[in-house]
Amino acid sequence: EKRKLEWDGDPKQIPTADKRYIWIDIFSRWQIDDPLKFYETTRSETFAHGRLDDIISGITRDVISSNKLIEIVRNTNREYKFTEEYMAIANEDLVTEFIETGRSAVADQIFNLAAPLISEYGIKLIDVQIKRINYNEEVRSKVFDRMISERQRIAAKYRSEGQGKSAEILGKMQRELDQIQSQAYKRAQEIKGTADAEAINIYAKAYNKDVGFFEFLKTLETYKTTIDNKNTLIMTTDSDYYKFLKSIE
Repeated sequence: EKRKLEWDGDPKQIPTADKRYIWIDIFSRWQIDDPLKFYETTRSETFAHGRLDDIISGITRDVISSNKLIEIVRNTNREYKFTEEYMAIANEDLVTEFIETGRSAVADQIFNLAAPLISEYGIKLIDVQIKRINYNEEVRSKVFDRMISERQRIAAKYRSEGQGKSAEILGKMQRELDQIQSQAYKRAQEIKGTADAEAINIYAKAYNKDVGFFEFLKTLETYKTTIDNKNTLIMTTDSDYYKFLKSIE
């Protein structure tokens, strides 16, 4: 008998060594190795499946209960990207914990313990595989709570980073604005200084050209800054302004 047959056990809820309840689904392949012994002990494939259920399921419970969740989930100590669900239920020390056994080795433990017992029924066990791992309702609730908490933590982190970036941009803009204003003020002062110098030069030339007119002009500027429309100006006949007005008649 060379046919390779399949055994697919029902998912079983089992506690791990670190008291985390999981649903584990085991899959196995087998073949009839000794037809005479097989039919003497089992009579049929249906009965053989019953024997496989009893043996593999019992050994699976013992092996899973003696291993931590990290050993069942992970396979090696290499860098590993965990699923959200595992990260939600695992403590940080489990994420970085050194793996001594690993998932494949756990499956091998089940195989090595089950194969000799199954061979008594004329059956050769080909392999045992961990097909699926799920979590019970209590753990699922914890998973969702941790996932929500993690999402909130990430959102808060992004908000904080956004606020920091906003403050950085605003600070940079303010510094650039201050620099522009400083340069503009400096340029304005330079222009004003040039204009003042030019005005002084013009005044000097005007003074040298017509001293009398320049003095009259300065007198008018003085009146402009000291007298408004509410004041009455009384001039004597010997005032400069009066003399100038008389001279242009």
